[in-house]
Order: sequence, then C-alpha cells, then structure tokens
Amino acid sequence: MPIARSVTIARVFLRYRLNELVPAESQPLWLRVLWAPAKLLPSGKAKRMGRGERLRRALEDLGPIFVKFGQLLSTRPDLLPPDMVEELNHLQDNVPPYPADQCIARIEAALGASVDELFAEFEREPLASASVAQVHAARLKGENGEAGQSVVVKVLRPGIGRIIGQDLQLLRHIARWIERFLPDGKRMRPVEVVEDYRHTIEGELDLVREAANGSELKRNFASSPLLYIPEVYWDYTRENVLVLERIDGIPVTDLDQLRAQGTNMALLAERGVEIFFKQVFEHNFFHADMHPGNIFVSRENPERPKYIAIDTAIVGSLTREDQYYLARNLLAMFRRDYRMVAELHVQSGWVRRDTPINAFEAAIRAVCEPIFEKPLGEISFARVLISLFQTARRFDMEVQPQLVLLQKTLLNIEGLGRQLYPQLDLWKTAHPFLERWMRERIHPKTILGEIRRYGPEWLEKFPQLPQLAFSALEQGRDLAPQLHRLGIELAHSKRRGRTRYARMIAGVMLAAGAGLVASPGLLTQIPAASWALGAAALALLLWP
Repeated sequence: MPIARSVTIARVFLRYRLNELVPAESQPLWLRVLWAPAKLLPSGKAKRMGRGERLRRALEDLGPIFVKFGQLLSTRPDLLPPDMVEELNHLQDNVPPYPADQCIARIEAALGASVDELFAEFEREPLASASVAQVHAARLKGENGEAGQSVVVKVLRPGIGRIIGQDLQLLRHIARWIERFLPDGKRMRPVEVVEDYRHTIEGELDLVREAANGSELKRNFASSPLLYIPEVYWDYTRENVLVLERIDGIPVTDLDQLRAQGTNMALLAERGVEIFFKQVFEHNFFHADMHPGNIFVSRENPERPKYIAIDTAIVGSLTREDQYYLARNLLAMFRRDYRMVAELHVQSGWVRRDTPINAFEAAIRAVCEPIFEKPLGEISFARVLISLFQTARRFDMEVQPQLVLLQKTLLNIEGLGRQLYPQLDLWKTAHPFLERWMRERIHPKTILGEIRRYGPEWLEKFPQLPQLAFSALEQGRDLAPQLHRLGIELAHSKRRGRTRYARMIAGVMLAAGAGLVASPGLLTQIPAASWALGAAALALLLWP
C-alpha cells in the first residue's frame, strides 16, 4: 500500500470523523484506543454534518476514483442505511479537464494521423470531463473534404490505468480491514463490493469494448420506437479513443424543457420500464449504467417520445436459468405466493439446498406483506427486489454479480420513471410483459427456434451416442458385482438389527444415482451406473 496515499486517506478519515459512522459499542477496544487522539483534533464543520454528508465529502476529497466508488455504493441500499444512500446520490463525477494539447497528442498517437487530417473541425474546449475520460466535439470530413457528420471524441485520461490500479489496491486493503476487524464487517461483504467495482471500472478503460456494447444495443433496438443508440465510427475507434455520432436530445432530468415541447410524460415513463424489461428478458443484454446523466429524450415526436442512451461501457446479461427464475420470482412475489418464491430461490441455487423452506418463506412474508398492503402504484418494484435479496442474504445467499447489476439498473429506471411521472404504476407495465414472456418461452415456435439453433451441435454428437451408451453399460457391468457384495453385507447388517445404517447407505446411493442423472451433459452421456445405483438402493430399502 503506497505510504503517501495511505497518509492522505487517514487524514481525510480523521477530518470527517468517519470512525464515528460505526457505533462505539460495536468497535473493538483496540480500535477505540487507536481513534482516541482524533477527539483532540478540531472537528471544524464535520461536527455539524450528518454522517451521510461526511462520507460524501470524504470521498470527494479523496479523488475521482473514490467518487465513482461512492456512486456504486449509492446503488447498494442493501448495504448502507437510507440517509447515506441519499447523500451518495449527490456525488458528481466532474473533474477539471486535462490540457487539450495532451488530449490531441493521444488522439493522434492512437489514430496515426494529425487531428487536422482526421477531422474537418475539432473543438479544443471539452464538452465534458470526468474521472476516466473527457469528451470533445468534432466534425468528420465529408467526401469532398467539407464538414460532415457531427461527432463526439471520447479520450481516456493519461495514466488513468495506473491511478485506478493504485486506488483499487488501497480499496482492497480497506475492505479486508473492515471485514476482519469490524463486528458487522462480514455481513457488509466489503471485499465483494470492491471486486464488483473493479469489474465496473475496468470495463470503462477499454473504449473498443464500450463501442462493441453500443453496436449490440443499437442492433437490438434498430427498428424500435423506444430507444436510440448513437452510431459508432469504427475507423476512428481504438482502445483509448472512441468516436460516436453526436446526438441532439433533451436531458431526461430537464422536466421544464420536456414539458415545454409537449412531451407525453406518462408514456415516456412507461417506455422506460418497457425498455428495461425488453433488454433483460427479450435481448438478455442490458445497459447497466442508465443513470440520468446518460439518458436523453429525442426532440422528434414528443407525443410518442423516444429515449437516447449514451455511455455503454457497463452492460449486463443473465443466464437463461436466471432469466427464468427471476421472471417466476417476480410473478410469484406479486401474487403473494411466498412459498413459490422461497422454492425458486433454492431451485435456482441462489440460496443453499439445505435452506429450511418454511423459515425462509416466513421471512419473505414478513418483509413483503407490509409492502403489498399499499396500492400497487405506490409500491417500489426495485425496493421489493432489494428487500427480497436482503432477506435471502440472511439465509446465506451469495452475491450474484449479474443480479446486483440488474438491481442497480432497475433502481435507476424506476427512480427516473417516478420523477417523470409520479403516478407511474410499474407493475401495470411489467406484469403483462412477464406473463407474455413466460408464455412465449414454452411456445412451440420458441422450441422450434431452439432446435434450429442447437440442432447442428446435436447432429454432430449423434454418431458418438452408441459408443457412449456401450461405455456406460460397461461401467454398469463392472460395478454390478461390487453392488451385489455390498447388498449382501448390508442385508446381514440389517438382520443384526442395524436397519438404520442400511437405509442410510441406501439413501446415499440413491442420492449418488440422482446426482449422476442430473449431471451436466445428460443428453450425451447418460451413465447406466446411476440406474444400477438406484435399483440397488431400492432393493436395500425393500429387503425383508
């Protein structure tokens, strides 16, 4: 851990009395002794600040990487109390721009030509400057050298990879320290939160990846009236330089301008929800950084408004199994079928197989029932999901990175929708979509599509089936004598009055056989040994 940076962090912690964020009675004695000298220092303005403001100001003082980390924490109300989350929502990723000459030098080095050769116009004053990159306006050259398409040029900051690496190392040390020494540290899972942040921030350091994400999203919504994604100019895009079509839209938070042009606010809010569910369930590829700064509204056709999304560095997707279980969870939850919710969590592997279903169901009911006493239009869909995951964590639910991204995106979308149209009933939009998606999942046309997609792979493996079946039978034949001897020994054991042990071993054999049957690759390698195990176990259970 760099000493100078560590000293800076310690000084900021002391200045804002961050030790007081943890109740004194929860701190170990040695920590209270360590922090004792801080009480002798002047507290200044910190004493008059709430704990959320102190945390926010400390992160701002520590620099842009910590600001972005605070922004991530603001999406985790399952870890932090509401007052801290609200304060962290005010963090702004605005930093002074670096000199235009350095920026131009980086563009020219990446693209192998001078800015004058590459662009008809290039504005030296940046449009925006953030912790990872800054953006300049430009115009591409037309066919005859005249000014053509208006674009934006995004350029990574020099040395940003090294800076991020150092700060990530510091964050890891702090996370391990919190997890090891604070009484509630393990519950907060700080190491996993930092690892989640590492994936997020590293995704923003490769602009080719961001461009590819944008192209995929654009293709998914190519003929849709819901969402527009700017065009990527691949000839001008490299790992540290990205050139995109410049869009002309109204910031989604500029409510006055939206109302002035006669925007249908109710439809705009509903379309935001529809975009989310379409991305998650139909495309299985969703923009996971849809905070208000990245969302605009097209000026065209305000009565049928269309969104514009930028900054596609962070995206998410779910496995087919997670998609299915998530949809069924949401439907069961809003039907108040808490037994089904509990069972689905176990079936999906989100909680352990040995989770007591009755206790888990009771915990879910205790969390959800007070929420559902309200009218559906007043229920926060995202908060229900967060409450569900919080409850599951008490039953050792592991952090699911893909679900954290989903939860973060849903929080952004719902918050945005209610800001645009406070009467938004998210469930009214979501429910029919989920019902339709579940029906289409088992529709013959969908099944036929799956056969067409995977058919060539199945046909390729088909000639191997006879040999695989023969090998499985051989394994079963070799195992049969051993099973026979084991059966005789267990029968003798049973006669000696040890029926309990025989049944226990039979149960193990049944479980082993079931495990083999349920193992991956069932379609291509059905182990005959599993059936032999099952038959032998059944014989043991029925033995007189």
